[in-house]
Amino acid sequence: MRYLVLSDIHANSTALEASLAAVEGRWERIVCLGDVVDYGPDPNEVTERVKALDPVIIRGNHDKAVAGLTDLEDFNPVAQIATRWTRGQLRPDNLAYIAQLPAGPSSGNGLTMVHGSYQDEDEYVFAPAHAMGGLLESPSPVTFFGHTHYQGGFSYRAGQVGVIQLRPEPGPKFAALRLEPGTRYLLNPGSIGQPRDGDPRSAFAIADLDHQVIEFWRVPYDIAAVQERMQDAGLPYPLIERLAAGR
Repeated sequence: MRYLVLSDIHANSTALEASLAAVEGRWERIVCLGDVVDYGPDPNEVTERVKALDPVIIRGNHDKAVAGLTDLEDFNPVAQIATRWTRGQLRPDNLAYIAQLPAGPSSGNGLTMVHGSYQDEDEYVFAPAHAMGGLLESPSPVTFFGHTHYQGGFSYRAGQVGVIQLRPEPGPKFAALRLEPGTRYLLNPGSIGQPRDGDPRSAFAIADLDHQVIEFWRVPYDIAAVQERMQDAGLPYPLIERLAAGR
């Protein structure tokens, strides 16, 4: 089975459609690690598209916030503005879909899905010390996480934690990671709608567990068009500006 692994779409339909078009026919099932909405200008369009794709899906912290399942005190003022705007834009059926998304972890078919860390869906995993719990406690040798918007991850073998950093070539390209026997992996596909690792291209992964290969993809999209829609919607300038920088 080849899984298309999406995370942190953040209501960016242009990035989502460009990514799906780039890998058409290369995957059999979709998994989504959460944060379908918030920040971006297209919450209804993205929610409808995700529903139609019928993924195996868990929620993210922004999904929870938009659905009113958590308060906004931990969000900065810019994020609070975007969350309130998104909540007001979502149609009732789409808001209901976001509200019913299950919490991770979710395991099956050889992989585990979390949004933040394995222990806490809201925790950021940036460093080996943060990754150790998920590497050791997950029931699957391969665990995918999101939340940081950084493509890459961590490996564990014989007591040693390794950092995985991949940078696909320019264009719609991927870099391949071959899974090694006896090694455990905690991998982040990156963010579809708002990358923050210095590469503004949309980021995702394809997991071919039958052949033990993970493809880390980057796909360019029309960032200016998304920024224009965000500006028209009155979304905060820092969210608009960061798309072009990938920060």
